[in-house]
Amino acid sequence: MSTKPHRNTIHVEDAEVLAHHAHEADQYVLRVHAPRCAASAEPGSFAHLNCDPQLPLRRPLSIMRTDPEAGWVEFLYKAVGRGTGLLARRKPGERLSVMGPIGTPFTLHPERRRPVLIGGGVGIPPMVFLADRLRRLPGYQPFAVLGSEVPFPFSARPSQTLVPGLPDGVIAAMPLLEDWGIPSRLTSLQGYPGCHEGYVTDLVRLWLQALPDSERAGVEFFACGPHPMLKAVTALAAEFGVPAQISLEEYMACAVGGCAGCTVRIETPEGPAMKRVCVDGPVFAAETVVF
Repeated sequence: MSTKPHRNTIHVEDAEVLAHHAHEADQYVLRVHAPRCAASAEPGSFAHLNCDPQLPLRRPLSIMRTDPEAGWVEFLYKAVGRGTGLLARRKPGERLSVMGPIGTPFTLHPERRRPVLIGGGVGIPPMVFLADRLRRLPGYQPFAVLGSEVPFPFSARPSQTLVPGLPDGVIAAMPLLEDWGIPSRLTSLQGYPGCHEGYVTDLVRLWLQALPDSERAGVEFFACGPHPMLKAVTALAAEFGVPAQISLEEYMACAVGGCAGCTVRIETPEGPAMKRVCVDGPVFAAETVVF
């Protein structure tokens, strides 16, 4: 058996596009039939997609949901450049190459039963995947805080779950998570109805302050989003003495550790080191990341 963590675990599949839905602000939800990826993907892992035959370089996309039995994998992405712009044109019935799952996923700790899932923008998908896993495990009490400065790629609805410590009127929630029995709240600076007017970390701080010390001992942060958000999550975790895992998003060419184009500085017991986001991450302990 190989001692290399990603040997024989990354699959390349000729995947059929099953569904492709457009949302406001150039956001898309893509579902493909990639059964080998679906069978082994873990929350926090990603896939490398060939966006179009005329574009050789693939694009990394975080995995949002999977169904191992049906064999599908789902992604939420924003079309921001040539690659994702071409991907946005792909239609159901077409085929594209999917390489995955890739990367080190999130790690759940049984002694930390109050996970807080913090997602910003296109960092929301890994939080949905993690929520899907947590709802199937007994004893966990997750709470999701999701932020966006463009319209959310879903129709928010008022939460039916009371969450102590939050301001009155902050009731907007992600319907999918609510259907799973996982309380969620949305934040934005754009004045969307029911959303907290502020950053995700502002709302998490209020929630933490209302939590009894005995329950705070069971909290762990899981986060994905833009670097300023992750830096703020890391600072909040340090302030309250809460462990945090963050998923980094970087541009990458090969996504399998060969090109070293996605390296970030990480503090290790031996001193600072450059680690590859694709295979050493994308998930790292927050306190080790040098922003």
